[in-house]
Parts: sequence; structure tokens; C-alpha cells
Amino acid sequence: MVVVLMGVSGSGKTTIGTLLAERLGAVFADGDDYHPLANREKMAAGHPLDDRDRQPWLEALNRLLRNWLAEGKSGVMACSALKARYRATLQAGMPKGAVSFVMLEASKEMLAARLAERKHEFMNPGLLDSQLATLEMPSDAVRIVNDRAPEEIVSQILAQISSRKN
Repeated sequence: MVVVLMGVSGSGKTTIGTLLAERLGAVFADGDDYHPLANREKMAAGHPLDDRDRQPWLEALNRLLRNWLAEGKSGVMACSALKARYRATLQAGMPKGAVSFVMLEASKEMLAARLAERKHEFMNPGLLDSQLATLEMPSDAVRIVNDRAPEEIVSQILAQISSRKN
């Protein structure tokens, strides 16, 4: 099983992804860890990434996902995957249905509050508006409102993914 937890900053991708990976006995990767230095510096300065900035990053994440699949590993990745074409790049070269996308959602107020409470290496809280403007809501992802305890969210994700696979 390969799952990509997607959504804007503050939606809970890393928190939920870590717990989901534990429950699945899967590896976990935070897509942010794969950004090149130039992307990190740009975001830290409060400038949103553009498609040219994101493309090599997304291709690196795709290689990681394909490696998991080739090695027979289950994996969970946290990645914003804001646009349909980003999601297409992430699952390129893999069989249809090999990757399950899970969209974590929350109100703008909740997202802003979460971002204000955390210290992130390079994600400037001022970028939330640009992420929300960039977001293309997926039509084929499991959509979860992340407004409860992480354990409840993970249980809901597992139930919905399992029902889609059957």
C-alpha cells in the first residue's frame, strides 16, 4: 500500500502520516525533506514556489514512490500535491490505483492557528494564502476533515482506503 497524504501546510500531513505509517508497518517520508536548498530558501523568505521550482522535487518524490513499489514496501508520504498535474507526476510510471491520495482538510482559521503554533524550518506561515489559492481539489482522493484526535483520523483513513480497495 502506498499512500500520499496531501493538503496545504498545517493540514496535519506529517503528524497523521507518521501515525498512519506506524499503524500500517510502513515506511514514512516527509516530502519537505526532499526539497532542494533553493526551494527551502525561497519559502523561508516568504516566496511561494512555482511549477518550475516544484517539478524536480516532484520527480524525486516519484522515484521514491516507485522504489517502494518495486521493493514491495508499503509507504506513506506527506506531500502537499496541490495541483492535479503534481499528483500525476507523483504517480507517473506506476500502475493505476497503486497510489492512494488522502486529502487532509481543515478550516483556514484552524490551519493558520496550527501554523502559528509550530516552528517549521522553511515554511513561512504567510504562504498559506498562496497554497490555498494554488490548491486544486482532487476528485479521486479520500477527503478527510482533520479536526479530531490523530488516532481517529488515521482510523477513518484506513477504513476509507480499505473500502475503496474492496
